[in-house]
Amino acid sequence: MKKIIAVIAFALSTGAAYSQSAQQVPQDWHLLDPASDGVYGIGIEQAYQELLQNKQPDTVLVAVIDSGIDTLHEDLVSVLWTNRLEAAGGGADPDKNGYAGDIHGWNFLGADDPGKNVTEDSYESQRIYFNYKDKFAGVTSADQVKRKDRDLYQVWLRSRAAATEASEAGKEVEMLYSLLEVLPRVDAFFADLLQKDTYTALDLDSLKADDPRVEQGKTIYGMVFERVKPGVTNQQLPVLLQQYADSLKANLAPPTTPPTDYRGLIVEDDYCNFRDRYYGNSNIMAGDASHGTHVAGIIGADRTNDLGIKGVAGPVKIMMIRAVPDGDEHDKDIALAVRYAVDNGAKIINMSFGKAFSPRREWVEDAIKYAEKHDVLIVKSAGNDSKNVDVEPAFPSPVYEKSNERAANVIVVGASGPTRNTLVAPFSNYGKNLVDVFAPGVGVYSTVPGDKKYAAFSGTSMASPVVTGLAAVIKAYYPHLSATQIKSVIESSVTKIDEPVMTPGTGEPVSMSELSRTGGIVNAYEAIKKAGTTLQ
Repeated sequence: MKKIIAVIAFALSTGAAYSQSAQQVPQDWHLLDPASDGVYGIGIEQAYQELLQNKQPDTVLVAVIDSGIDTLHEDLVSVLWTNRLEAAGGGADPDKNGYAGDIHGWNFLGADDPGKNVTEDSYESQRIYFNYKDKFAGVTSADQVKRKDRDLYQVWLRSRAAATEASEAGKEVEMLYSLLEVLPRVDAFFADLLQKDTYTALDLDSLKADDPRVEQGKTIYGMVFERVKPGVTNQQLPVLLQQYADSLKANLAPPTTPPTDYRGLIVEDDYCNFRDRYYGNSNIMAGDASHGTHVAGIIGADRTNDLGIKGVAGPVKIMMIRAVPDGDEHDKDIALAVRYAVDNGAKIINMSFGKAFSPRREWVEDAIKYAEKHDVLIVKSAGNDSKNVDVEPAFPSPVYEKSNERAANVIVVGASGPTRNTLVAPFSNYGKNLVDVFAPGVGVYSTVPGDKKYAAFSGTSMASPVVTGLAAVIKAYYPHLSATQIKSVIESSVTKIDEPVMTPGTGEPVSMSELSRTGGIVNAYEAIKKAGTTLQ
């Protein structure tokens, strides 16, 4: 809900100019060039035309760890990785990798029976809270906890707060506090549109607007008016809204019922035993594959078939590894997905997911180190909570817990928009130290499940595959470059944004260098030029 409010506030605060410019944004804006096309895409089309003509690329295998994929989609069927030994048959597991039938990838969210699969799941905060509730519920001070358990106790306290906030009442409180942060800008927008300083929910209802974002904002804002107190005016709203939110927060309580063990009921592995790794099935189309299909299309939708869209990368094959349910992913599945990708030849891994807790963080960190040892680049989304990940935990983290060293093979990506007044997406996480670059992630058009179906999605989940696609192009045309060199090329060639941008969640004007390490948006044209001059 916080994200919805932030998006509304962002769109409304920029006024009609945003609405007019949005109507002119091309469908494939993320591929285009700021100078020649007037939108803040990455300039990959110009790079293909001017820098890569007549060059012969290698084909690069990219693994997508996600929710699944529509293997029959017209724009993806030709770019799917095929495990030729498995496709040829000749036994239960012809390639002897332990995953029988993995023709296009693997599904770690399934039983041996391909028809039994995890679709929905709980949040990690809920799982941690109830796992350790008996151990810590009666504790009133950290001094009562054994020294070896004190870090775990702090995590449990944080999980209790997060599990409480994840309740329906908690979500409403979060929405109200988020609205309080942006209320002055939203109020100023509607006052200007209505041409009156004082107005009510009825005045909002009477407002006619063609822009769907204004309609959405009007609806939610009007609901808040009526929830706080029917007939209240915008002048009275801030104080009453604060009082209402505070009263709800005071009555919040942790959940009383443990979450359903959706995964355990289906997968039936020994979760605590990392050596028990050969579970799941080959059904990578299980459940809702919309997210994974969209991500895969951004990376590598067929550029040669004159259908639908063009992916960022032409010379690419996509391996889908299903490990992300509707809910928080499990550390074991992610760690094994990374290892599966590396062991089966992927050179780049896209990870468009994340969560606030990671109880088996060491498994995932070991997998990232395994990828680095095998020269595999990992590109991951920063997250969509409008938060500073330098301060608030987000996992998988590019920083190792024990050493505090940063993984050399991980790029963390925030989301950017197409125009000057939308350069930083209002939902994007950010971090001067932990977010590396920004890339197009607002209204990115790509493949979705179904015959000839496409849609525009927004999120850092869309920004990450834009960077993954660029990394694949660089690796394809300059195969001598290592994962760390590709990371360096991408980061050192960004389009620097010198003018102030709005901080997600607060709207505070800041330099983009305060929101990411590079202070810029990925520039494919400059990255590919630089790759051509980079020696091994």
